[in-house]
Amino acid sequence: MSRTNGNGTPNHYSAQTRRIPTPGKATVLALGKAFPSQLVPQECLVEGYIRDTKCVDSSVKEKLERLCKTTTVKTRYTVMSKEILDKYPELATEGSPTIKQRLEIANPAVVEMAMEASLACIKEWGRPAQDITHIVYVSSSEIRLPGGDLYLASQLGLRTDVSRVMLYFLGCYGGVTGLRVAKDIAENNPGSRVLLTTSETTILGFRPPNKDRPYDLVGAALFGDGAAAVIIGTDPLTGQESPFMELNYAVQQFLPDTHNVIDGRLSEEGINFKLGRDLPQKIEDNIEKFCKKLMAKGDIKEFNDLFWAVHPGGPAILNRLENILKLRSEKLECSRRALMDYGNVSSNTIFYVMEYMREELKIQGEEWGLALAFGPGITFEGILIRSL
Repeated sequence: MSRTNGNGTPNHYSAQTRRIPTPGKATVLALGKAFPSQLVPQECLVEGYIRDTKCVDSSVKEKLERLCKTTTVKTRYTVMSKEILDKYPELATEGSPTIKQRLEIANPAVVEMAMEASLACIKEWGRPAQDITHIVYVSSSEIRLPGGDLYLASQLGLRTDVSRVMLYFLGCYGGVTGLRVAKDIAENNPGSRVLLTTSETTILGFRPPNKDRPYDLVGAALFGDGAAAVIIGTDPLTGQESPFMELNYAVQQFLPDTHNVIDGRLSEEGINFKLGRDLPQKIEDNIEKFCKKLMAKGDIKEFNDLFWAVHPGGPAILNRLENILKLRSEKLECSRRALMDYGNVSSNTIFYVMEYMREELKIQGEEWGLALAFGPGITFEGILIRSL
């Protein structure tokens, strides 16, 4: 069902261009990603969605067409398919209690994508899977006990004493939260190697359009499915491991009295989201102070002296960030490219941005950067990153 996307080969940099990792600081040692087999070009999405949901309201179609243009997304991957809708036609029926059916699809799909991303990551890393000591598993797309972390550990053939952490239903900031947690584990357990994996599908939120739920159309125009994995560890083994980023300092912060701006509720029909129109403004009003807190740890004064790996929640957020921080247009190019190529894939997307950034840094050469993500809370997650 899934398709791994990545060359699966180690990245070795010349001795002249590589920076020396700081002893005891967590580093990113490898990265992998995976996607469902179904690729959806944005120009085909409207006709397919209207057909699959049997929508006959022309105004809904027109609105979705406008949204598809403003998101800047060009392609996305999706678990949802004609075969699934043929088997579960009730998924496209308004008001149907379908949480059981959705989880029958989502639970195995999420683990399968996480498995393929992890295998690609381990291949790039170049060491045996049994050397993994910890798993951090991030998803807002599955619900069961035991969780996907155990299924993933079993399928990868990891040691039975591998330490597992699950991070569920964090939404778009989950990938950076995972990095922060993996960093803490690695730095407090010398010699450990942490597999961080994120995996998401929109199956839980797929439903026919309804004028009482305008955000459903935004989700249809913006979100995609996929998985990512990284391996985190301190003190990389010379000649065996190839670190490319160092996780220097991490901060999480929530904005008081904003918990209703991004609101997700699970019901018998799946998950239902409401997104406040003031989200971009809330981020704009608070992001400068948050970034300066991170930058102070590296004694960095100028925003344009950094590289930027920002979760692309949507073009409006990127535009606001670029404007308020007076960033040069190329600074958010990797985020815009990830949004264009994959859509907003929730917790995974930051890793797609980081992969593009890894290639850019071979040319640009900035030493310091920020990884940022925003989500329910409103929660800010940020990490001061050093390029190696």
